[in-house]
Amino acid sequence: MKDGSGVYPSVTLAPHGPRRVAARFRALVEGGAELRPAGAARDRPERLLREGYLPRFELRLFDRVVFLTGPRQNPDIRFLVAYLWRLRGRERRLVLPRLFYKDVSLVWRVASHLVRSERENWIGKGDVRVVGRGRHRRIESDEATADLPLEIQTALEQANRSRRRIPRDDRAPELLLRRGPDDRIAPYRDFTAPRRRAEADPARRIHGGRPIARFTRRGDPRSLRIVPGYEPDFRRGVVERSAFPSRLYGGMVRRFRIVSHNREVQFLFFAGPRQVWIGSCQSTRPEITSYAVRPVTPRVDDDLLVPGYEYHYMDETVEPPERVSQIPAGFAGAPSPVDPSRADASAWLEAIPLVQAFRREVLGGRRSAARGTAVPGARASSRPRRRAAGPV
Repeated sequence: MKDGSGVYPSVTLAPHGPRRVAARFRALVEGGAELRPAGAARDRPERLLREGYLPRFELRLFDRVVFLTGPRQNPDIRFLVAYLWRLRGRERRLVLPRLFYKDVSLVWRVASHLVRSERENWIGKGDVRVVGRGRHRRIESDEATADLPLEIQTALEQANRSRRRIPRDDRAPELLLRRGPDDRIAPYRDFTAPRRRAEADPARRIHGGRPIARFTRRGDPRSLRIVPGYEPDFRRGVVERSAFPSRLYGGMVRRFRIVSHNREVQFLFFAGPRQVWIGSCQSTRPEITSYAVRPVTPRVDDDLLVPGYEYHYMDETVEPPERVSQIPAGFAGAPSPVDPSRADASAWLEAIPLVQAFRREVLGGRRSAARGTAVPGARASSRPRRRAAGPV
């Protein structure tokens, strides 16, 4: 149910122990619910249970129950195996395995598909969009469409930290995710169909499908404009606070879920020892798809969602070597001491009026201990496809 702020509160992991959760899950499958993975396990889905993918945790969001394993990782990602079961409707007979992974921005996302070959190894990051014009048009991932609901982000982090030693797992992506050819950036219809239906319904679009936040001058963080009503309500809209340690960010990172003045969207702010950044912007409507993501995504400028450390490195695998960066040009700071492929984005972030207002009104005016030093950079020609598991 909605709370007094007009939005749904964050959910917590159910108070059932791992044995009880596993028993409840087995009873569901043995009672007739069909386990239907999209990957290599689709012909023998029972192998997921035999090979150690029984869930240990359970939560409920809206009309779905989500079962979760403990954390796993490989050289690319840190992840949880999730099973989605709908409480009513035609999907009630299905249990859908998914892969939830943690992005460098510290936002939990769902993988939409997999590309793995001798030349490529990456996971699909949700829907796609066309950028540029004419001969310069290209298709790129719209990563925000893969963001898992803000209402479960803290619960996922709790499940992620349930083990001190994280086992390595190279099999799960192949078992769970539909595999595409090397050039397959777009997800498959099971991911996109709910979004297309939502986009076709004017009543479900946020601000009529138009952007709610954009920079009026490219490369100028001070030029941010937000449509009135969609600004985060820093005084009365903070509906959740939590914290967790991060090696990448050098200490404790605080997380704040904050709804807008009109209660139609919500923002996820992070405050680390050094940086403040906005991880996600989502609808507040109580609906999710079979991939556990909302079918409607507010349109905001990508540069509003730059994390504290973002990719900024020289790609030596091409000739001539090419600068790859997801930090606005001229604002990349020092490399991360943990991962030199990522640079400090403080110089960009600290100049955004929304970040300044958050520091002033939520953090009491406290600034980061140190600012990044702006050095020349370049925008990437395409977004990096791999996400390192790393210590995030």
